[in-house]
Amino acid sequence: MTHPMLRLLIADGNDRDGRATRAEAVGQTTSEAFAAVVADLAPEAACTLVNPADADAVGGAELAGFDGMVLTGSTLRLAEDGPAVRRQLDLMRAALEAGLPVFGSCWGMQVAAAVAGGDVGENPRGPEYGFARRIAPVGDGASHPLLAGRSLAWDAPAIHLDAVLGAPPGARVLAANAVLDVQAIEIPYGRGLFWGTQYHPETDLDELAAMLRLSADAVVSAGLAADRAAVEAHAGEVAELAGRDGPARRHRAWRLGVGSDVVEPGPRRREIGNFLRHLSTARGLKWPERDRVAR
Repeated sequence: MTHPMLRLLIADGNDRDGRATRAEAVGQTTSEAFAAVVADLAPEAACTLVNPADADAVGGAELAGFDGMVLTGSTLRLAEDGPAVRRQLDLMRAALEAGLPVFGSCWGMQVAAAVAGGDVGENPRGPEYGFARRIAPVGDGASHPLLAGRSLAWDAPAIHLDAVLGAPPGARVLAANAVLDVQAIEIPYGRGLFWGTQYHPETDLDELAAMLRLSADAVVSAGLAADRAAVEAHAGEVAELAGRDGPARRHRAWRLGVGSDVVEPGPRRREIGNFLRHLSTARGLKWPERDRVAR
């Protein structure tokens, strides 16, 4: 018997150069990595990958063929403007106006906030490179389905300079930490609804290590590391967290001050699984009784 499946559009936030740089460093593009996480959490989902920065966005009629959309992170910045940025603003606006549920992390959240009238720019309290620490629910965030299963505070992979500095009208800020007042958000717009995080629940630890190496100059400029060698040493420790469980891995976790919310894929990907469950429920599909998010 054939079961209905989720149809997910995954839009890569990077332009051509950004995709090539990431693929060289990590072995896959941001959208390919996100699709792999979706396949792990929901094997029955069908993912279509597009590159809207390169004028590869889909139109309103085509959007109707999907159950939801994801906009990934990016090396672009909204302040740069330009066609690559405007095309993604247009895609986000079209998806939400078409009534699609949308998820975005980092750049994806910034694009959704900008479309809905929020304020996006360089965080005056500084960037987060490596991990966003002590994220905690705010308002009614603890009961929101995006954060279902999260504890009173958690850490998560994060690499960003810009952030949502002011939430759009009607938005619900769901989580924050000492560095940033908007770490997770819900944004209603048009007939659609956006859920997003400034941190990266989809990012595996070996990918995070590679992105830290690519960001080494920015990390040093931000005063977070003395030099590129210090960034390389830190990235090496992060990469070692991606290995098999054992004494060495536990020692690295202790040295870096991270727990299972970072080290284990299930807890780290919590928001992705919650979004997929939300899509399944909204489309009348049965989410498997086995909790894939908690693996």
